[in-house]
Amino acid sequence: MTGSGSGGAARFLARLTVVAALGTLAVLVLVLREGGLLILGAGLLGLVVFAAGLWWFLAHRGAVRLCGALVAVAAPVAVLVYFAYDGLWLAALVLILCWGATLLCARAALRAAVAARPRRAVAARRPRRPVLIMNPKSGGGKVGRFGLAERAEELGARVVLLDPSAPADVAELARRAVADGADLLGVAGGDGTQALVAAVAAEHGLPFLVVCAGTRNHFAMDLGLDRADPTRCLDALTDGEELRVDLGDVAGRAFVNTVSFGVYADVVQRPEYRDDKAGTALSLMPDLLVGEGVRRLDARADTSALSSQQALLVSNNPYGSPDDLGASGRRPRLDSGELGVLALRVEGAAQAADLAVRGSQSTGLTVLTARRVEVTSDADEIPVAVDGEALRMPTPVVCTLRPGALRVLVPRDRPGAVVPAPPVNWRRLIDLAFGGPGRTSRRESHG
Repeated sequence: MTGSGSGGAARFLARLTVVAALGTLAVLVLVLREGGLLILGAGLLGLVVFAAGLWWFLAHRGAVRLCGALVAVAAPVAVLVYFAYDGLWLAALVLILCWGATLLCARAALRAAVAARPRRAVAARRPRRPVLIMNPKSGGGKVGRFGLAERAEELGARVVLLDPSAPADVAELARRAVADGADLLGVAGGDGTQALVAAVAAEHGLPFLVVCAGTRNHFAMDLGLDRADPTRCLDALTDGEELRVDLGDVAGRAFVNTVSFGVYADVVQRPEYRDDKAGTALSLMPDLLVGEGVRRLDARADTSALSSQQALLVSNNPYGSPDDLGASGRRPRLDSGELGVLALRVEGAAQAADLAVRGSQSTGLTVLTARRVEVTSDADEIPVAVDGEALRMPTPVVCTLRPGALRVLVPRDRPGAVVPAPPVNWRRLIDLAFGGPGRTSRRESHG
């Protein structure tokens, strides 16, 4: 889609959003006699009670945890029963559908506006001596299941297979490959392994090939690679193009996705976490959230001070919104030259409810960008999760970004990253809907 074409689509969708929002308001006015305000009030109250119950479930043990679970389940059920008993269910359903359509159009409009900026790629020469490091255990055995080693060798690459029974220093293997004349380094493995080899590639100015053989492959997803068929990543060896992306650095160690401090980092340190993620997290949460001696983190993101945080996430380029952090979370860009920062501080049921209702506007959640983040603590060293890998680092821990440090070789034919919509911003939507063409283009060109 051309820039002018996507700009026109963004404007059309933004105007459709305004129409849908006005339609929702009209429906609300029409159903006032049928209990429109009661619908809003009951829904809001249900959300608040649900969030409070969830907090009690996570932050406590024993009878309080059981009570919290019952409250969290009972709140939405009670709202539905109330709607059915008072005959408000149809009006509530219509309002939900209208508001859902409004949000759907809003996100589509904002996504179309972001999509006007093309991903920068340059032609790449075919590597003559590519070396790929492959982890046979990664992603439940994707290397063997998809025949990645055999396919890579057919395309002229030298494959180094890791021995699952003998842990290896993959960064050292990559350095040896460079010393032996490799003109490309690649990895079929998880994001943690990807980052280690990417650092060596960046250090020597070599192109880097990502083969999405890990479990989640967030880095590959944001590069637009086909996570369903890792063999397609190898097409870059014969028909590829090059992207320049940023590379994160935390205390001298590279990262391609995220660095986590606080609650999550504490949980992944436990050996039992790998076999029982949910059970381990639930057993530790009370101590990590409200227990005696719970560790709080202080940080400084450029000039912004963050004090007594329970959890802190620093990402290599910001995510589209705080909601985009799960398995399908995406980053609109990997070349913005900025770190994304999310800091969380929730100390009671009231703050949990505030977070549920207000989202990123809540006082418990801080969302910003920075070029340098320094994390401090009372402890001499703290747990850190780097691209999912559990580590411990001495304080202070400094996160920075190396803009454009990594040359990533990708196939020309790839699905393409789905551009995530930014958080819904009504001022931005009004501007898209009714602003002049020149004004819209300037905003879109800067993302």
